[in-house]
Amino acid sequence: MLRVLESIVGRAAAEPNRPALLDEAGAMTYGELTAAVRRTAAWAQSLPATVGLLAPKDRQAVIWHLALAWAGRTVVPLPDFFAPAQLAHMAADADIAAVVAAPAVADLARGLGRPVLQPAEAEPDHDGPTGGARWIIYTSGTTGRPKGVVIGEAQIDASVTALALAAAAGPTDRMLSVLPFALLLEQVAGIALPLALGAAVALCPDPRGLAAAAERFAPTATILVPELLAAWVAGLEGAGRQAPASLRFVAVGGAPVPSALAERAWAVGLPVYEGYGLSECCSVVALNRPNERQGGTVGRPLPGVEVTIEDGEIVVTGTTVMAGYLGGGPAGGRHRTGDLGHFDAAGRLVVEGRRDEMIVTTTGRNIQPEWIETMILADRRIARCAVVDGGSYPRAVLVAADPRLAEADAGTIDALVARLTAAAPEYARPQANRLVSEAMLHRQHWITANGRLQRRAIAAYYKEFP
Repeated sequence: MLRVLESIVGRAAAEPNRPALLDEAGAMTYGELTAAVRRTAAWAQSLPATVGLLAPKDRQAVIWHLALAWAGRTVVPLPDFFAPAQLAHMAADADIAAVVAAPAVADLARGLGRPVLQPAEAEPDHDGPTGGARWIIYTSGTTGRPKGVVIGEAQIDASVTALALAAAAGPTDRMLSVLPFALLLEQVAGIALPLALGAAVALCPDPRGLAAAAERFAPTATILVPELLAAWVAGLEGAGRQAPASLRFVAVGGAPVPSALAERAWAVGLPVYEGYGLSECCSVVALNRPNERQGGTVGRPLPGVEVTIEDGEIVVTGTTVMAGYLGGGPAGGRHRTGDLGHFDAAGRLVVEGRRDEMIVTTTGRNIQPEWIETMILADRRIARCAVVDGGSYPRAVLVAADPRLAEADAGTIDALVARLTAAAPEYARPQANRLVSEAMLHRQHWITANGRLQRRAIAAYYKEFP
């Protein structure tokens, strides 16, 4: 991040009037951004070593994030969509001494029992960033005890450099920032990368306004999760419209991208490039590139990142690997991901699913749930799918995107799943499937804050209540 900050300062000196941030209020230039970050960083010098950051997505949050890094603090991003108990666990685990919070979320911050600070400005007493900043990223918002991933400036700087090469990014790009700031992926690829290159970042504070923001700001690039991509594609199809012609690169990750969804996206003008990564490796490990994308893969590893397959498991080595888990030993630049995968003939990575979520049926058959889920999610009427252990067969738990499907009976759902998975071997085709509501997913804590379905919890429930 030190190099990112230095690049922003250099851009402000060379092109002070160049747009850096765009939102409903207009444009903030690189000169204005750098001046605001410097003044806020001067105030942040008086803060404790480790602070939480809780703020809605706006230009002030970008300034605060950069200022805390400038001041060399350890920052714990606190997602405002997490439950209070989850935030309390993070605050205690990371030993947060104070929380920097926006007024809109100050009450939530006060519930953590730490001093709540409203950022201010002071007169800078030195020119450059302090260096030594760290981030503690919690990998998910489950009700359990997720580990804190420690990311340093070296990891972020290396990731930004590699992503710029892989995505052919440059100063003429305009990034549409849609994902929450608390996600490391958005911090690195959605904010740090474009600002390091002198590009503009257009802020979309509410993902539901994605399509409208894309029309307004005419971005060249954005980063999405499959759920947001599916909603955008459906909206364009329903309106009989094409995506803005300005788009050249839509990176999609966080979960497998069904091939059928990617094909529909390309058909409506969304140039989708699938990627793969995890917080322990600074969010991105591999990415499909312009002019060499291959559906069903996540592309080649980023420059400077080595990926090997050991006993079927994806292992990552390189400078983007985390410093380590909070309270644990150093990672040593190497991380066993727990994901299974292989390379195709062209060296593109194919992710097969989690090793610890492999379904082993009572008949001794091994099934990767993501393999079957991708088949089922090819039907646009299905919003979510979790394939879980059902004993002698797998079971699919579905959330309908189409209100008409939501009213279907069990026989209709079983017939639909059978048709969608007809290409799979018989032992891998789900039976005794269940249709549930989005509300039930949240009520039962079957979904994390970033949208991942908890297969083990779902399977345990249906073993108790078959």
